[in-house]
Amino acid sequence: MEGILKSIEHNPLDSKQDLQDALGQLVRPLKPLYAAGGSRLPIKGSSAGYGEEIAGMEGFSRILWGIVPHLAGGGTDELWEDCLRGIISGTDPEHKDYWGDVGDYDQRLVEMAVLGMALSMIPERIWEPLEERQRRNLYNWLNTINSHPCHDCNWLFFHVMVNMGFYKTGQRYDKVQMEKNLQRIEQFYLGCGWYSDGEGGHSDYYVPFAIHYYGLVYSKLMEKEDPERCLRFKERAKQFAGDFIQWFSSDGAALAYGRSMTYRFAQSAFWSAFAYAEAWTDTFTPGVVKGLILRNLRWWFKQPIFDAGGVLTVGYAYPNLVMGENYNSPGSPYWALKTFLVLALEDSERFWSEPEQELPSLPALSVQREPHLVLCRQKSTGHVTAFNAGHLSSNEHTHTSAKYEKFAYSSAFGFSVPRAEWGLGQAAMDSMLGLSERDNLYRVRRKNEETWIRGHVLYARWLPWSNVEVETWIVAGLPWHVRIHRITTGRSLDAAEGGFALGLQEEQGVKVNGQDVRAVNATGHSGIHCLLGYDEGLIVYPNANTNLLHPRTVLPTLVAALEPGTHILAAAVYGQPGSGEGPELEEALQGLGVTVEPGTVVIKLEDGEALRIG
Repeated sequence: MEGILKSIEHNPLDSKQDLQDALGQLVRPLKPLYAAGGSRLPIKGSSAGYGEEIAGMEGFSRILWGIVPHLAGGGTDELWEDCLRGIISGTDPEHKDYWGDVGDYDQRLVEMAVLGMALSMIPERIWEPLEERQRRNLYNWLNTINSHPCHDCNWLFFHVMVNMGFYKTGQRYDKVQMEKNLQRIEQFYLGCGWYSDGEGGHSDYYVPFAIHYYGLVYSKLMEKEDPERCLRFKERAKQFAGDFIQWFSSDGAALAYGRSMTYRFAQSAFWSAFAYAEAWTDTFTPGVVKGLILRNLRWWFKQPIFDAGGVLTVGYAYPNLVMGENYNSPGSPYWALKTFLVLALEDSERFWSEPEQELPSLPALSVQREPHLVLCRQKSTGHVTAFNAGHLSSNEHTHTSAKYEKFAYSSAFGFSVPRAEWGLGQAAMDSMLGLSERDNLYRVRRKNEETWIRGHVLYARWLPWSNVEVETWIVAGLPWHVRIHRITTGRSLDAAEGGFALGLQEEQGVKVNGQDVRAVNATGHSGIHCLLGYDEGLIVYPNANTNLLHPRTVLPTLVAALEPGTHILAAAVYGQPGSGEGPELEEALQGLGVTVEPGTVVIKLEDGEALRIG
């Protein structure tokens, strides 16, 4: 398999043939792993919150996100015979390899969506070859989705995808359920192209690689039947594209933010759906969109994300179960193949004929109110950081605080998740303020009582305990940004503020100079400098495998002991990839509009108003 791994790393990804080859390089190692009946792909190694049989079905279905568009665009694939055999046996209730009867909120409802897409896009491969009984089995099994509720979020599109497949093959379909779900999804729309993933939910990658993705597939396939809605989906995608492009660095890396990061290059699936729906604009031309997809794929294929047999692992930039979700089985990462939707485009399409283009000129700062983010871009390094005001609600997904409530998320430094609950090393609190009742157990922000964004300044008020209130201001910028906290506490606390987590290397430079802490190596610079209130600085070496980009990291940190009362803590945080030096602190503060006075920090807002925090 070493040859397969090398070949995908060196695949130039310049042409349609290259992408077709890449898909083959990704799925070919899976061929020996199919179960005897062909209906499951039981990749071994770990478990999810559902059983092994469902996990095997999930692995089977996720490969189809790449294979179906490949076949629709004229490709041939040696796996399709196995896939069709598995679909036949998996939907046959009398077969020993039957996928089973589904229940409410069942994982198999998720996996039905791609079969609905297959019925819509390649009926000549999945429907027409079947005998009458096989068709009836496939229809009946998929139709059970209309008898079971899905979660009230992006899952609502699964009903839509399945019923669209029924409609396209001339079968009975639940038009009422389809319309009900489409109208409910409409209620998640926030404006400016953004959705929330359910009412009060987060606006993360599920907006581009799920809600917009399915909406654009629908707009392509149902344009004649539902023209008004399809046009709306396209127009919203065009609006969203203007913000989402800011999430991508010039080298192809994208922001690590939110849950389901193990889906990896699904980060660029939105752009594939954008191309598939031909939603071109003067800015988002075929060449620009092509560049976004191909650079992202090239970046990913340089990372050690495969096992020795060429199988994708759970993790982000390396195999890592620590950051995984409860719903991540060994086959889950193959949702990444959604990005191969562009293979459905005919050879004559502009996407293939026009040359790849670099990123267009983008502003250094992008205020994105719907996801509560302010994005900053450093042109010289390509570094992208999203500064986060935070959310008014929370959920019970794994590591919710780490994935949604850090102060900053970076394309170059990633983010970290806690390994356990004891001490700074296990907590791995990069870009966070942690508070402890002097017991070495740290609480961080989980949700907020109030937030706002005014230009490059973000504000949040949060309550880690009922008698502790924290007001946080973030002054966004690169490579320096500033964080200020006003903490009113009725109990004695220890406070710890982490900068960016820097990948640990053998050649490492670490400097602690009182309340100024820096770490430097070949990958970049990370530092944190006390402006007000902290007692000392220190270097934290977080537990291994807590960071998404680097298995081992070093974390510049400031700490303080707080007695009951009100305290002001302020820090300037530095993060820059590569070997270049950025501006000095004094110059950076001036550029950010920040002035430090005794016991007070003054921020100059975009309208000229001065905000005094003290």
